[in-house]
Amino acid sequence: MNKKIKALIAIGGTGGHVFPGYNLAKHLRNKNFDVQLVTDKRGLKYLKEYKNFKIRTLSSSPLIKKNIFMLFTSAFLIFFSIINSIFYLTLNRPHIIFGMGGYASLPICIAASILKIKFVIYENNLIIGKANKFLLRFTYKVLVSNKELEGIPQKYINKIFEIGNIINQEIINFSNKESKNISNKKISILILGGSQAAKIFAEVLPNIFKQCVDQGISIKIFQHCLSNQNEKLQSFYKNHNIDYEIFNFSYNLIEYFSKVDLAITRSGSSMLAELINANIPFISVPLPTSAENHQLKNAIFYQKKNFSLLIEEKDLKDKLLHNIREIYNNGSILSNIKDNQRQHSDKNVYNNIDRVLKEITDEKN
Repeated sequence: MNKKIKALIAIGGTGGHVFPGYNLAKHLRNKNFDVQLVTDKRGLKYLKEYKNFKIRTLSSSPLIKKNIFMLFTSAFLIFFSIINSIFYLTLNRPHIIFGMGGYASLPICIAASILKIKFVIYENNLIIGKANKFLLRFTYKVLVSNKELEGIPQKYINKIFEIGNIINQEIINFSNKESKNISNKKISILILGGSQAAKIFAEVLPNIFKQCVDQGISIKIFQHCLSNQNEKLQSFYKNHNIDYEIFNFSYNLIEYFSKVDLAITRSGSSMLAELINANIPFISVPLPTSAENHQLKNAIFYQKKNFSLLIEEKDLKDKLLHNIREIYNNGSILSNIKDNQRQHSDKNVYNNIDRVLKEITDEKN
């Protein structure tokens, strides 16, 4: 019986890091790898629902330069995490490490470099994150969702390997093929605030939906929100006779994909990739405070491909009603977006990962 290959996946603390990491873990386990996950307390709040993997938490911090005290404190915590990671990897030495981005993945990857353990990093945004950029000189490969990634110096270009978006295999297989003629019928809208929900969506969008109903636009709302917003949203929608369904965080969005015509969403790369692969037209509303403004870059990229529409958060009140009205009165808008989205698929992502794994394991043999 062949001994299992040990793989460790170092995961940042946001949903944009956690869910690709978890999807990768499932794939590796299916390939008979012995898989460990390492994250920080932020990532654990998502991963704790998954009881079927070994999960280790390590302290982490970005390098905070606001003042000398915070700089010293954060630098010390990073150094302590690297030392802790060295001890952990020495006792639990894997054959390969995947760094999924985010500062929580940095200590493990630096420790791997010190211990001569081969690691690869994954970047699913269109501009490389700070942690991954720092690791470029040490990593074996840079796995990217799209080769149009910005921010990689020319001397590291040969490390890039385009694999696609590491999303749930069920979503890759899902197909929302029906193009509905929604003119004069009800339009179903899915509101997605990202892994942390978007507080402003619950504050701004309901009044816009009320204006839709007042103008004779029939809608049904499926809204992701924070749990402390449930009561207020339910009361508002009931009082204004708006058909709705409220949900908090969901690990299974496919159940909603089959019910909707349109999504209004933050612009994290994983979420947009899931919507495109599921063939759901969407309006991107980028988080204006995202690091390096990467959500705006993601949204512009897909808008230029005619996979979606784009409204910046500051323009929501002025533009969203107009967009919904146009979509409601002209069914071809969504049909055209769906046709364009069908040109894209991440169906080969796991085959591409297997190619990288084979290259690494062949080198070790």
